[in-house]
Amino acid sequence: MTSRSIAVSLLLAGGLMVGSTTVSAQGWFGNNYHNDERAQRRFERLHEKLAELKQRHQRRADVQVGPRPQWLVDDMDEGPLKTRLQSCRTDNMKRSDFSIGHRGAPLQFPEHTLESYVAAARMGAGIVECDVAFTKDRQLVCRHAQNDLHTTTNIVTIPELNAKCTQPFVPADAASGTPAQAECRTSDITLAEFKRLEGKMDASNPLATTPQEYVKGTADWRTDLYASRGTLLSHLESIELFQSLGVKFTPELKTPVVEMPYEGDYSQQDYARQMLEDYRDAGINPRDVWPQSFQLADVTFWINEMPDFADQAVFLDESPITPETSSLAYMEELRAQGVRILAPAIWKMLTLNGQGEIVPSEYAENARAAGLDLIAWSMERAGPLATGGGWYYQSVTDAINNDGDMLTVIDVLAQDVGVIGIFSDWPATTTFYANCMGIK
Repeated sequence: MTSRSIAVSLLLAGGLMVGSTTVSAQGWFGNNYHNDERAQRRFERLHEKLAELKQRHQRRADVQVGPRPQWLVDDMDEGPLKTRLQSCRTDNMKRSDFSIGHRGAPLQFPEHTLESYVAAARMGAGIVECDVAFTKDRQLVCRHAQNDLHTTTNIVTIPELNAKCTQPFVPADAASGTPAQAECRTSDITLAEFKRLEGKMDASNPLATTPQEYVKGTADWRTDLYASRGTLLSHLESIELFQSLGVKFTPELKTPVVEMPYEGDYSQQDYARQMLEDYRDAGINPRDVWPQSFQLADVTFWINEMPDFADQAVFLDESPITPETSSLAYMEELRAQGVRILAPAIWKMLTLNGQGEIVPSEYAENARAAGLDLIAWSMERAGPLATGGGWYYQSVTDAINNDGDMLTVIDVLAQDVGVIGIFSDWPATTTFYANCMGIK
């Protein structure tokens, strides 16, 4: 193991490994967290939780999908799919790799937190996502974006850390109509400072005149009910946690907002390599890892330079739909570069036929014809679907009018498009569908 990665790696059986030396969690914390008592308590709670999860051996047990999937079934239009799903029992659900926890379970839990990840695993997600960003001291942490700390954590309420933000909190000015402002990046602070933060639901209040007001604003179709705890994790800690939960890994290398090479000598390739080296150092089988990036150059770097991870490297395609980007030639070019798995947004893989039914799009058909596997993102990312579902369903809006249509979309993606997995903000729904339909 490298000293870089091990410096923050948790060993569940009682300590932390630094280089080749084991030290107590208390001792390592005291040297690196400056005796911050609240942060220390969070650290110790994390350590205890990881040990508890390891002891309970939750590799296949305790899958609980709760009432929501059947609530969605009740809302479906009448038909064979609804009838089949109504007959499905929920008392013996199994974990499924078809069900991917998107940032954990952020429909109701603060994203990329221990609590969100545990919830996703308990809902039967077989694969869970850590979006990977880097700190000022080049340590990797789980955050959806390098510059989202002001909306996903309490950083602006901690004066000494707010002061380090790229844009410290500025209150709204009602007289001029200027909204509140802040931008806080992982690269603004060290790992030790990052670990002082608490995760919250991703939101902000543009009318805020105080930091305490700014961190509010959760959408009314989400909840702050489970936001009283939001334990942030380093990438290495997420690996330890996922091992304890018995789930597999899909880390996403986030596109930096800072100029690369960072500080002149930390290149994009250094960053991409570091992310996967963490799995090698932890002894993770590459077959259990699906590294992702929106940058094709990252994916081809892994394919060419880290071939043990090549088969499951995922290209997240956010290009607009054009005749060129949905063509068979485009898909074949991706395949020629070694890409095997393509992951577009849900709407890109769907369209409506002449009868107004949801069917695979030309994009999806050409991707499959080129030999690409497909993964969809992200179910339950939008609010109620009564008005068409918004961005994620934009290509099939006219066929969406109730929440039960989520299961119809999942069914078309699974049975007609042939996706191998679906990211979801509430993995219980995809787990329920996978179990009902016999998908592993």
